[in-house]
Amino acid sequence: MGVDLGDIVVAHETPLDEIGGRVGVDAYNAIYGFLANIRQRDGTPLKDSKGRVTSHLSGLLYRTANLYEAGIKPCYVFDGEPPDLKTKTVEERRERRDEAEEAYEEAARRGDEAAMLKHAQQATRLEPPQVETSVALLDALNVPWVEAPSEGEAQAVRMCEDGALDSVGSQDYDALLFGAPVLVRNLTIRGRGGRELTPERVVLEETLEHLGLTREELVELAVLVGTDYNEGIHGYGPKTALETVCAGEFDETVEEHADEFEVDVQEVKKLFLEPETTDDYAVEWETPDSDAVTALLCDEHDFSRDRVADAVERIENATTQSSLDRWS
Repeated sequence: MGVDLGDIVVAHETPLDEIGGRVGVDAYNAIYGFLANIRQRDGTPLKDSKGRVTSHLSGLLYRTANLYEAGIKPCYVFDGEPPDLKTKTVEERRERRDEAEEAYEEAARRGDEAAMLKHAQQATRLEPPQVETSVALLDALNVPWVEAPSEGEAQAVRMCEDGALDSVGSQDYDALLFGAPVLVRNLTIRGRGGRELTPERVVLEETLEHLGLTREELVELAVLVGTDYNEGIHGYGPKTALETVCAGEFDETVEEHADEFEVDVQEVKKLFLEPETTDDYAVEWETPDSDAVTALLCDEHDFSRDRVADAVERIENATTQSSLDRWS
């Protein structure tokens, strides 16, 4: 989940159709959200006639169509191998999901649908077959995607720096720590009850100016609070950490609380300030292969042909219009 900086960043609610541009979407973040939230009332995910989960495909298709229709060009960026310092966080997430699965089974025995839904969402796992079918759908839609060597958000930031993208779409504020010029939240998720959430734009330079920090100091603030790579200082939230960093007391505070840091703080900073990325990628937005989409979703996974055709047409129209604009 990354570090929660919501209390201190400058965020602007922005309607979806005012976001625009080329957005590097945190793919695992988005697909996990589809799997967690697109479920029946008792927590059961959408499945095809063979019992295979399809919630992620449904979310990916229809949300991507919405993005295109709103004038957004999405490029899905997938995580690669996580840094070694993230091992503890990954294991803790796995344990929480195991506990949620046990809680789900207990709720199912009681027949408590509300609890079943809650625990099913908490127990959501993104398995390799779901990643494979997501990539297959993106290929059929001719929506660009990139696999990062390590953290997907860091790769999306690199692509912004290269001029290939304009912003990063993710729920995690970590994108700002990696240097995202613009972070767009609530881009691929819905709120409770399926209600539409208004996206939030966070401009890094505006937030840094507001806080009186450099990006390195923002990373230091996050280290004190705790990140995916390190435990923070007990009792330190963003505001306390901000006061500490602004007072120039980061190094002193780290030394004072050395027993609470199980890792090299400088290594944590380096993961954010000098992340592993690649320039080996290509980003193009082309019209969908409607036959391939139909074969995957309708023939293989029992989707409604009419609904799929409508979504594909929306993407096709947006792509065609985008091409006309480019040459006008």
